Amino acid sequence: MINVEAVYWFIGILFIAWAALIMRDPNHPRRWGSSAFWGLLGLCFFYGTWVQAGTAPGWILGIAVLVLVALAASGQLADGRAKTSTGEQREAFAARFGNKLFIPALTLPVVTVILVLLAPVLNIGKTPILDPKNTTLVALAIGAIVAAVVALLILRPKHPLTPVFESRRILESIGWAALLPQMLSTLGILFTKAGVGTAVSTLATGVMPKGSLLAAVIVYCVGMFVFTVLMGNGFAAFPIMTAAIGWPVLVQQFHGNPPIVFAIGMLAGFCGTLCTPMAANFNLVPSALLEMKNKYGVIGAQLGTAFPLLVVNTALMYFLAF
Repeated sequence: MINVEAVYWFIGILFIAWAALIMRDPNHPRRWGSSAFWGLLGLCFFYGTWVQAGTAPGWILGIAVLVLVALAASGQLADGRAKTSTGEQREAFAARFGNKLFIPALTLPVVTVILVLLAPVLNIGKTPILDPKNTTLVALAIGAIVAAVVALLILRPKHPLTPVFESRRILESIGWAALLPQMLSTLGILFTKAGVGTAVSTLATGVMPKGSLLAAVIVYCVGMFVFTVLMGNGFAAFPIMTAAIGWPVLVQQFHGNPPIVFAIGMLAGFCGTLCTPMAANFNLVPSALLEMKNKYGVIGAQLGTAFPLLVVNTALMYFLAF
């Protein structure tokens, strides 16, 4: 069976390979710090297997995360400007291959969807081929590998490891922000464990007019928006605002329909995703990859969409969930 640990180990191998490439680059402005950062991250994917199995202490991973933060905060990461094709060469490739360039990009989602749909019948004897608990993630990893192979067959680069070289270039152009989604995804759980949801509930109920459904809906939706802006992730904001307002007030007190309340609440949170640099993978990474002069240009373009959508989502929840 291909389980999720195999995916994590594959990702770890990639990070270590990128770290080795950086270390071997004598022209890299921060090769030792950058290689240490990405190499340590790769080792964490391996070590996490034993932590998950309960055979190794988790506090070592905590120290590793602090070291990663220290390396990034002290300016030890830099873009090595790995060698790649020139703009003229890319234009020539585009003219030569045309729409064939979209085939690898489309291969990934197609293979992923097919594997997810066929997973229940993909068995060897009584053993499933794909991890039934993490089918989508395993299928996505296989889809990415198949897409890379398809790209090699179509483009036929001079070196078979070109995908590794190019992915290293993209990774370094993104920098430490590549890790922000993973770190932010744990923040909501930490805040909930720390009782932030309870504190927010106490403050909100003290401010809201008693018995006002409209006020409760506004507080929940705006709260999802604000916490998403602060943490960069609607999934991190969700447990806090749901524990504070969503469940005890909107569902239990006002008898709201839980699927509608929580689905629209997430949409309200996603409006905050459009407005925050903390959502680096959506808002900062595109600016870096496109080499925009204003790194917040993506956010500026999205503000005109985010705020009207927040108002619409608030109205939808008020009229549809109760």
